[in-house]
Order: sequence, then C-alpha cells, then structure tokens
Amino acid sequence: MADELELRLLRHFVTVAEELHFRRAAERLFIAQQALSRDIRRLEDRIGTSLLIRSTRSVDLTDAGRRLLPRAKELLALHDLALRELRDHEPLVVDVVDAELTPALVLEAVRSRAPGSEFIARFGQRGGGRGGSADVVFDRVSRPSPEMSTQLVRFEPLAVLVPDGHPLASRDIVPFEDLRGTRVCSRAGGHVTEGWIDATAQLLAPFGIDPAIGHPVVAGGEELAQHLRLRSAPVLALASQRPVDGAVLLPVIDPVPLFPWAMSWRSDLDHPALAELRAAAASLSAANGWLDVPDGAWLPSPESRSGR
Repeated sequence: MADELELRLLRHFVTVAEELHFRRAAERLFIAQQALSRDIRRLEDRIGTSLLIRSTRSVDLTDAGRRLLPRAKELLALHDLALRELRDHEPLVVDVVDAELTPALVLEAVRSRAPGSEFIARFGQRGGGRGGSADVVFDRVSRPSPEMSTQLVRFEPLAVLVPDGHPLASRDIVPFEDLRGTRVCSRAGGHVTEGWIDATAQLLAPFGIDPAIGHPVVAGGEELAQHLRLRSAPVLALASQRPVDGAVLLPVIDPVPLFPWAMSWRSDLDHPALAELRAAAASLSAANGWLDVPDGAWLPSPESRSGR
C-alpha cells in the first residue's frame, strides 16, 4: 500500500461512490468518463485493493470502498476548509469568456459597486479553483451538478453577422428559415464556449444545418473577421457582438433564439466577494430585463423546460 494518496483521486472516488454511476459522476466533475475510470483504477492500484464492483448495469462499493468513503470525505473536507481559510484575502478570479460580452459587463458593474474587493478577469478558461483556473465561470449551464452552484444572468438574443455584399446584408432582420443553405457558421468568435456550441447545434438541427461542416472553431475578433472574409458565410453571434469590419449584424427572428448566460462556482466557495458579484449580476438582470423571455422565443434544452 502506498504511503500517500492524491486528494484529486480521492475526490473522484467520493463522487463515484455518491453517484454509483460513472457517467453522472464524470458530469459532476466536468471530466471525461474514460479519464474518471483511469483515475479510479489508479487509486485502486495505489491502495492495492478494489474499491468498486463494476458491471455493465451497476456500480457498487466493495468492503474496502465502504471503509474508505467516510475517511476520504473527512480528508477532503479538511483540505477544502484549509484552502477557504487561506483564500479570505485573495482576489476572486472570474472567467468572463471575452471582452465586452455580458459577463464582462457584470464584472465592470461589481467593480463599481464594490471598489474595496479585488476581481481578476480571465478569458476563456474553465474549471473551479486555483492553479490558473477561475473561481467563477460564465457560460450556459446545461448539466447542473450538486458540486456546483449557478445563477442565471441573462437570456441574450442571437443575431447573425453577414459579410458586406452577401444577399442578406441589405435586410433589417433575418428570418431563420432564410439561413437554410447559406453555410451558416456558429463556431467563430470570442463568445464561443462549450455551452454555446451545444445550444446552437440544437438550434440549427431542425433546419438541416450541421455547424461543424467546414467551420473550425475560431476565437478572437480579428480571426472572426478573417473567417467572414474567407468563407463569405453568415456567422451566428450574440446581440452584444462588437462591430466587425466588413460585416453587418442583423437580428434573427422566427424564432428569436436566446442564449442562457449563467455563472457557476463550486458550492463550497465562500469567498466574500462572491456575494458582491452575485448581487451585481442580479441588479443588472432586473434593471435591463435580461431574464424576460418574449413570446415565441427559442431556448435550448433543458432551459426550454425551466427557463420561463
């Protein structure tokens, strides 16, 4: 038996033990199921005994797994408590995805409201905790997790960027049906996140549009402009999209698609600046009607069942 155990492996074991299901545990941890399985095997190798009984239909704990579980929870609780006590005076790190988007507006607002607290912006990083990751992440939260807390911030309308000279460029609005056959792209721009890719794939599927065909993921304003010039195809964007040289931004209707911005953080995060960030987001949402859903609007699933 090894003399030391990795806390990360213990955390993964506890999550599997609580879920008794590898896929659900992987979703809670925001990691791939294969990676989770490898970590459990690595922990079992380190300990020298099996912790889980696996079959094609079920997962259960061995006797050793049942003995380890309460101790593992105690170790993780002490570890997390120690980190919380050390972080009381550290800045809150917030992933705002990209400059000038809705998350950046929330960060700007909280800095004005709470000048005594320090907030650090990161762009396009994922995860909760330290080591270069963010404490708070903005994106669509399509897979709720007991380990993560979330706050819905905005249902933001989508628009379409159309290159100058494109047949749609002279329009004031674009019915969604008119995008059929235009090779529309939804994978370009600083706003593209995992949640965005999933949401727009749902949106485009009924129109027979595969957003992955011929369109790589492109980040950054300059790259977005280059993509528009080279492909000469419309690009789905947010209504708050910054101006792009050589393109016009047009609202989309029939339906009016909405992107559900939310912020998420580990449920055990008790940083004092978190409450200030949440209050600023709630204030902006209320003042601007960001959580209003107009009649006939479209939301991705599962938000379409619970967002109204």
